[in-house]
Amino acid sequence: MKITPISFFIVLVLGLSLTTAGCIQEKPGITTSTPGTNGTISQGQYTSNESLVAFVESAVAYAETNGKDKALAEFNDPDGSFVRGELYIYAYDYNGTTLAHPINPETVGLNREGDAGIFVREMSAVVRNGSGFYRFTYINPTHNRTLESKLGYGVQVDEDWWLGSGIYTGPVDLEISG
Repeated sequence: MKITPISFFIVLVLGLSLTTAGCIQEKPGITTSTPGTNGTISQGQYTSNESLVAFVESAVAYAETNGKDKALAEFNDPDGSFVRGELYIYAYDYNGTTLAHPINPETVGLNREGDAGIFVREMSAVVRNGSGFYRFTYINPTHNRTLESKLGYGVQVDEDWWLGSGIYTGPVDLEISG
């Protein structure tokens, strides 16, 4: 079978068209919320893992530059520079005590081993050697306090405490066994 230049050109154009179509598709969005949206869910808002990492790393840099006390005051401020849409910085010590949480300020100073113990213990273990991701379920305070899946990222600041933030990735379907 002889391939003519026209046939070759058509196959080439078709191949490029298919390849280009796959490369320019939009990323599948993660449904996320933004504080102040009255519990509505907006499609199309997307926070990448890279943005999450950069956000937490900028908070660590802030803490290293400004010291722990000033940093915790900024992280606890619901109108501060570390609350950006669905992203906010939380801080814990390695004993499980909340040091900063701008969305749930009532938890600051409390040891979370009881109510959020699994998350706090496991996330502390993940970040103990530097940094890492952890998937968990948590009440989304910006979505009528519904239980949602969350991807968290944390970084050790020093031997005493760590910072984290996370991306809510959607509702959790709880299976009820009878």
